Amino acid sequence: MEPLISVIVPVYKVEQYLGRCVESLLAQTYENLEIILVDDGSPDNCPEICDEYQKKDSRIRVIH
Repeated sequence: MEPLISVIVPVYKVEQYLGRCVESLLAQTYENLEIILVDDGSPDNCPEICDEYQKKDSRIRVIH
């Protein structure tokens, strides 16, 4: 079994780039991956976008 790799993504006022970032991480060929999105109280739609990605893929965790 491959080791678990955690990718931590800080999220604050990056609504314009967040989708592209997460999609790029999900497209990686390494399968044993967890993506931790850390929403630091972003005032835009980032918290909602993070939550939607978490619902779609079990490898994604969101911390608000």
